[in-house]
Amino acid sequence: MSSSAAQQIPLQLEARIAQLAADAPTQPWLGREQKQALRAEIKQLLQTQNAQLVAHYYVDDELQSLAEETGGIVADSLEMANFGAHTSAKTLVVCGVRFMGETAKMLSPEKTVLMPDLQATCSLDVGCPAKEFGEFCAAHPQHKVVVYANTSVEVKALADWVVTSGNALQIVRHLKEQGHKIIWAPDRHLGNWIEQQTGIEMLRWQGHCIVHDEFKSYELQALREQHPQAKVLVHPESPAAVVAQADVVGSTKVLLNAVQTLPDAQFIVATDYNIFYKMQQLAPHKQLLVAPTGGHGATCKSCAHCPWMAMNGLQNLRDCLLNQAPQIQLDETIRQKALASVQRMLDFSRQTGLVSAAPSPSS
Repeated sequence: MSSSAAQQIPLQLEARIAQLAADAPTQPWLGREQKQALRAEIKQLLQTQNAQLVAHYYVDDELQSLAEETGGIVADSLEMANFGAHTSAKTLVVCGVRFMGETAKMLSPEKTVLMPDLQATCSLDVGCPAKEFGEFCAAHPQHKVVVYANTSVEVKALADWVVTSGNALQIVRHLKEQGHKIIWAPDRHLGNWIEQQTGIEMLRWQGHCIVHDEFKSYELQALREQHPQAKVLVHPESPAAVVAQADVVGSTKVLLNAVQTLPDAQFIVATDYNIFYKMQQLAPHKQLLVAPTGGHGATCKSCAHCPWMAMNGLQNLRDCLLNQAPQIQLDETIRQKALASVQRMLDFSRQTGLVSAAPSPSS
């Protein structure tokens, strides 16, 4: 069975993902005074409730700056998980998408984990239902199951390993060296890139991120011709023809490091454009260009910004702190099963220096 034929996403699931993306509510426009008032109220609530913000690079810059100013963190999903596991705060407020909140609760069951909106999902999560994926795994019992962090806690409970874009390559190489066969889920493009880098052939679930899947190779080539001095930075969830044009391929952390350390003045960036907030902090004098998502016959579902990340805002962040809801709740049996695969990832990442050492999370 070839990796490319591993498992196609049913058309009805594709339609559901597209509809969910179209229906995702955007946050209301706020004036300067409204923002200032909400920020002050949120800071006070965080302090009185012994809570910390855990924010992803893809949420609005107002939330990223608020996390920085209040002792929280702005990070990729790996560092978010690591931070939440050892902070002393009693409450974690996760500004991101649902699987990130689930991972925080998985690692810190004794803590209250809030999210501004539990409906903030992920196309990779929706496109890999636990029942169907479990049947796929059962059909290939000799394989190690490696799932991307962008999945539900129920899918993680089926896995031997959970990985992020920051450590997937190293973990798959480690498993290859041990002679294991691998089932990979859910992102087909990241899986394809890992296969090319490692030489291993995996059974791949055919999911995709609606943000990165929309970057267009022909239009990227045209933009490169307009800006011949620009370096191209690409997240490996992007299509192979886009990745092939990159000067740097890697996780959000890798792309941020490239902007900061490379001497070039211009960068074309193929990932969610809200990463520009942190990139401009690290390299304020450099010019950042969004890689094209539109083009010949294209319909833009995301336009380089995740519609579910955009569901996080100052107002619903304030409301979730005031109401102590919505909260992430997990079935304990499922949590324990998923914890084993996540803990394996964190232990490996600490041992290899991918994240800083920290105490083990609660079991």
